[in-house]
Amino acid sequence: MEKPKRIGHGISCYIIREAKFIQKIVEELSLELRAINFSIDEKLVGMETRIKDVLSSLGSAFDDVRMIGIKGMGGGGKTTLARAVFDQISFQFEGASFVENGISVSSVYDGKNKMKRRMPGKKVLLVLDDVDHLEQLEALAGETNWFKPGSRIIITTRDEQVLVAHGVKSIHNVVLLLDEEAICLFSKYAFGRMNPNPGYEELSQQVVHYAAGLPLTIKVLASFLCGKNELEWIDALERLKTIPLMETLQKLEISYISLEEDYKEIFLNVACFLKGWPKARALNALESCGFHARNGLRVLEQKSLITIHNNIFYAERLGMHDHIEELGKNIVRRSHPDKPNKHSRLWINKEIVDILSNKLGTEATRYIQLYTSELSPEILMKGLRKMKELRFLDVSIGFIDPSKSDCSNPNQKFNKWSNALQYLRWNHYPFTSLTKTFQANNLVTLDMAHSRIVQLWEGGERKVLSKLRFLDLNNSMLRTLDLGLTPNIETLNLKGCGDLVEVQMPARCLKLKTVDLSWSALRTLDLGSAPNLELIDLEGCSDLVELQMPCRSPNMSSIKLANSKLRTLDIGLTPNLKYFDLKLCYDLEKVHMADKCPKLTYLDISYSKLKNLDLRLTPNLETLDLENCNDMEELHIANGCLTKLVYLNLNRCLRFKSFKFWIESVASRNKYDSSCSEDESLEVGSIAELHLIVESLDGCPIHPNNNLPKFQFTCFYKEDKPLLTRNLEKLISVGLCACMNHETFSRSICGLQHLKKIKLEGSILEAPKDVDQLEYLEELDLSYTEIKNLPDTICVLKRLKSLKVKSCWNLEKLPKDLGRLECLKKLILSSAKIKELPDSICMLKHLELLNLSFCLLLETLPEEIGRLENLKKLTLSSAKIKDLPDSICMLKNLESLQLHDCLLLEKLPEDLGRLKYLKHLNLSFCKHLRDIPESIYTTLNIPRDDLGSSEDPERRKFTYIILTEGTTLDRGESCGAQHKEDKTDKNQTKIFPKLYTTLGILPRPCDTRLMRRLSDNLFNEKALSTRQLEHRHL
Repeated sequence: MEKPKRIGHGISCYIIREAKFIQKIVEELSLELRAINFSIDEKLVGMETRIKDVLSSLGSAFDDVRMIGIKGMGGGGKTTLARAVFDQISFQFEGASFVENGISVSSVYDGKNKMKRRMPGKKVLLVLDDVDHLEQLEALAGETNWFKPGSRIIITTRDEQVLVAHGVKSIHNVVLLLDEEAICLFSKYAFGRMNPNPGYEELSQQVVHYAAGLPLTIKVLASFLCGKNELEWIDALERLKTIPLMETLQKLEISYISLEEDYKEIFLNVACFLKGWPKARALNALESCGFHARNGLRVLEQKSLITIHNNIFYAERLGMHDHIEELGKNIVRRSHPDKPNKHSRLWINKEIVDILSNKLGTEATRYIQLYTSELSPEILMKGLRKMKELRFLDVSIGFIDPSKSDCSNPNQKFNKWSNALQYLRWNHYPFTSLTKTFQANNLVTLDMAHSRIVQLWEGGERKVLSKLRFLDLNNSMLRTLDLGLTPNIETLNLKGCGDLVEVQMPARCLKLKTVDLSWSALRTLDLGSAPNLELIDLEGCSDLVELQMPCRSPNMSSIKLANSKLRTLDIGLTPNLKYFDLKLCYDLEKVHMADKCPKLTYLDISYSKLKNLDLRLTPNLETLDLENCNDMEELHIANGCLTKLVYLNLNRCLRFKSFKFWIESVASRNKYDSSCSEDESLEVGSIAELHLIVESLDGCPIHPNNNLPKFQFTCFYKEDKPLLTRNLEKLISVGLCACMNHETFSRSICGLQHLKKIKLEGSILEAPKDVDQLEYLEELDLSYTEIKNLPDTICVLKRLKSLKVKSCWNLEKLPKDLGRLECLKKLILSSAKIKELPDSICMLKHLELLNLSFCLLLETLPEEIGRLENLKKLTLSSAKIKDLPDSICMLKNLESLQLHDCLLLEKLPEDLGRLKYLKHLNLSFCKHLRDIPESIYTTLNIPRDDLGSSEDPERRKFTYIILTEGTTLDRGESCGAQHKEDKTDKNQTKIFPKLYTTLGILPRPCDTRLMRRLSDNLFNEKALSTRQLEHRHL
């Protein structure tokens, strides 16, 4: 027996329970007050989704301590978001503090000690706003074990690196306002309402467009414009076009001030020139100017001064908010606002043209970007003479007609051109060479696409460009190039140089990484001295007959040689090769790989003369194209070596007349995880579909004396996602040789274990015997084959939903256990020699469609066919059936009964009219049918003697009944054209006109062509006359 508890203990338990109850009440009250308080600030816009994102990271469990970061540009709403989250959840904590307006910690040591002493005993919510330095975090939130489990710390900063260095895993980027949110926020501050006042809609849109989603700018401008008239609004907007909003710039400049000096220079270059550039090209430009650009751009991105955009349409590009761009340009201009010739950077075309035209250049200018057609090359070159410290020149002044400008002698134009240049880009450069007087000792990048350059140096001078790393003369008139003059070259782009016939390689070219000589006139090329190549593009070099590759290229990732005249190719050791394109190399006979290419994902050798290919060397292929490789005799495939394939084209290769395999979802390939196990790949939702057409051949080119049947194949195979167990190599093996016995064919097809759909057509004598291995099969189509019977193994396909065997004129027998296909919904056995159906077919409780049309020898149906309780459509056209089992009246869901061309059918079951869902009844060409069952009239309450008494649409049951030529009713009135009393025309007969009107029965005309046309429209089937049937089938 349990002892009674002491009074004191009972009181203490009661007090604890009461305290918890009071605490719960307090929390609920706090929740209501918080909700009311939160809803008061109606000027918060677009916060709901942003708050939810932060709360999801904070989590609801209180058994751990979590730190999250909120990062973004100044004025972007970090503090507003953190404050909104704080207000919403602070009631849940024992202590809550929002530390804002910068954090000042006099002593890291003292801060750590205070926090360690005070925090462990309390579950707290701590917001540290606008953190700039790691020391601040180390002092106030150094370790999670300082805090009691359940505590949450939110940190806002402009510098992501502060969060990364402190080990904060969950970092949220502040999302700027969308246009609708921005206009709403602006209206609340400017008009005190959700939308702009009438007449100010367009002006408000201009303000919002200028703000570009930045909440700070929106609030400042809204407060400034509030109460002002339309003219004052227009004047303010015009001012913003030339004079930036200083309050915003001051807020943004805080991030700029914290940068180191070289990162400040990178920031100014991005703001003035490089915004929108591809990241790779911007890196080249910045590195050419001496900057450590890779880290520099990363720092700017972490401090929210730039963004890196990336999508499937183009490579990574540099982005920058309009106000940050405005900040950078303002920093450049503010020291000499009215003297642009003293600015370090020039980007405004009008100012540059004025400076160059009037020879106002100074040594202060180091960077120029000029895109205009208002300047001649002569004026440009003369104006640049005084800019002796010019490092960066990006010029495009359009195409210059040589007949209208003296571009033959560049020496005069380039006299005393700046030798400090490190980056020179001039599209449509009008001269035929570089001048002798240009020393180019510091030149790192030379980019003169679409230029008239014929040779690099004037007069064929051999001047070495010792610092040149990037050379781009694509689509120029260059004829020869000696890379011995560029010992440190890394990237060479001579794409589209149609006159280029020779590229001389030095004995050692160790730094060369990228070579693009596509669509040039080269005949030979020796790259053996460049072992560090990463990319080679010689596509379209239609004269190329010889290519020497390095023996070992450990960094090679891409080789493009399409449209060349190469006969043999040895790529040496290329363990990191990913992309290999040899399409349209019509003369190519041999490709040698020294060893495996485990990273190769793309291989295209279509339209070549290749005779054999070893795919065991490329186990991770995703795309393989061997189309029109007519000479292919051997394809070496190891089991499992094609598990990652997403596209395969073997059209007119091996014994395939056509072969295509693909995966429909491109996104699924990007998400492909090679680490997943075989079991993980067996996803029920995946779809694999095979369509194979087999055609007989007279002989096999590989085994001409073999007595086995000879075939060629048309194959289409697709998946909706990669399947690790697809055994695709077994399917390919079908076409390795025209000789094929049935066992090999069956194993090859049924090795595709994940098939959900199979369609086999053509000269197939036997259905695959191993079909029971296809446990995921849902649809099987064996139409238009020459099979005589279905294998018994088909009966174990528990997932099979559809079985089609159309136009198989040799099919005589069905498996006895066909009824074991418990999921079967559709069974089509048309145009076969079947005499009877197995009784087990009545066990198909899910069957909805049974089509036995043109089974000319079918005499009876199973007596228990009425057990097919879900059957909706039954087609028995052109069968030898004399009558239907009475149990057919038990098919309670039957909607359509097609009996046309059942020439021997004499009667219908009396209770047929009791099938309440029956809508379609086709009795055309049932010559011996004497009567429509009484139940049809009785159910509709229509007296036989007054067929037209009811025309109430609600009483119609049938959509249509079709009676045609030769159908005779028991009243002695025939549908035939010989019925004299009702005949009105040779090609038209009236019979029971009121019945047609009331029941929707359609009279069938005797004109055969019109009859077929009507039948096509109603059933999408052709109603064939007896003569046509005999002519076609017997």
